[in-house]
Amino acid sequence: MITHSHIRGGIGLALASLLALSCAACGSTDDAAADALDRVDASSALSSTDAGTTSLSDTRSTTTTTTGPEITHRTVRVRRAIAFRTRTVKDASRDEGTRAVVTRGTNGVQELVYRVRVVDGVTTTRTLIRKVTVKKPVTRVVAVGTRSASSCDPNYSGCVPIASDVDCAGGSGNGPAYLDTAVRIIGVDIYDLDRDGDGWGCEDE
Repeated sequence: MITHSHIRGGIGLALASLLALSCAACGSTDDAAADALDRVDASSALSSTDAGTTSLSDTRSTTTTTTGPEITHRTVRVRRAIAFRTRTVKDASRDEGTRAVVTRGTNGVQELVYRVRVVDGVTTTRTLIRKVTVKKPVTRVVAVGTRSASSCDPNYSGCVPIASDVDCAGGSGNGPAYLDTAVRIIGVDIYDLDRDGDGWGCEDE
């Protein structure tokens, strides 16, 4: 393949030849002709060096930076409620079948920390890093009564049965319930057991 250096070298040699002939015709010395040839050689060498630099430039790869998707990473914290639990306890001081809340339940708070990857504004992945309990929930406590319902009238000290009517045993009353022991009146004598008004009913005469 003929390169620029070959062409320039050939032109230089042709000029040197013409210059040498011209110098010979005009009676120039051999030193002048030699000097002309030296300049032609130097010019040819410079041409060869230039050709090598161009070759390296032609084979060097060029990297083009292409703008890709915008990728960002974020740390996101999310808080959520921790539901409280309910616990029941037996309470002998309460009547059977009754219920009462003795401790009010409250929800707790939990914080979740995520590592989020966002590509062009769209979340592509979300990885849970850790969980932190900010506030613990409080358990609700419900008391359930276990005490049997009383079958005695609360207006009397001593058990007077609860009935449509109660009379003293051995008296003239017709019941249907009878009482064979003395009782003290602490409320209202609904059965009229205290006939003498001393605060006692069905006492011995």
